[in-house]
Amino acid sequence: MEQNPIHRLLRGTGMRGAALLIGAALCGCASTYAVPGRGAEMRMFGAERDQLSDGSVVKTLSKRPLAELPTTIAVVRVQSSGYSSATAQGWGSGAYSVVTQRDIENQEDKLKEIRKLPMVSDVAPLNRLLLPTEFHSDLELRQAAASLHADMLLVYTLDTTFNVEDVAAPLTVVSLGLSPNQVAHVGCTASAVLLDTRNGYVYGLAEATERQSQLASGWTNEAAVDQTRRRVEAKAFEKLVTGFETSWPSIVQNLTPTRRAAMLDPR
Repeated sequence: MEQNPIHRLLRGTGMRGAALLIGAALCGCASTYAVPGRGAEMRMFGAERDQLSDGSVVKTLSKRPLAELPTTIAVVRVQSSGYSSATAQGWGSGAYSVVTQRDIENQEDKLKEIRKLPMVSDVAPLNRLLLPTEFHSDLELRQAAASLHADMLLVYTLDTTFNVEDVAAPLTVVSLGLSPNQVAHVGCTASAVLLDTRNGYVYGLAEATERQSQLASGWTNEAAVDQTRRRVEAKAFEKLVTGFETSWPSIVQNLTPTRRAAMLDPR
């Protein structure tokens, strides 16, 4: 028996599928907006991927900062494998993909703010010419950063979810033209990790969240939904950069000659 078009659009089962069916019924199946893929799994960056054991833990703890000041920071955005939105497409396959399009408002301006930080000589976004087509860990990104002679690598991801009313499960397909009394909630968590290009030493972590709500009836077409997504993601990214700026002085302090010597020789 041929499946209903709505059934073919569903991604996932259980509560998520029920939520989608309800949304489709309310809007009369007029139109849908496919939500982009999720954020990348940030635990794989700067951590050992093999089975946790005493040896792997010791190996991770033995890493020491090797960056020199002033430093160049390479920047890259990662998302889940197969990520796709109306304004950006993930590059590569494997454990994650890389987004090189600058589709978030004011993103370039925020990167310029990082350039102004003390002891930062430059900020260099990674592009496809430096990247392989398959990704397994942070190693591929650190190799690309090394080709730019960047001592540090800032890796970040955006994890955006859409919810309508009291439905707790994130939606992967948003039905348009929902009832006027329904409120749509959009949330984005931006996460980042600052790595040493040479050995993957983790200098610091940052995270920021932005949430916005609006009447679902305002989503009359895909462009309106996507505009909301980009607005929320832009705000989350802005907060993330602000958090990074706040933590940067302590990172610089740990790289002063005296502190570096103590970390390299903790005796």
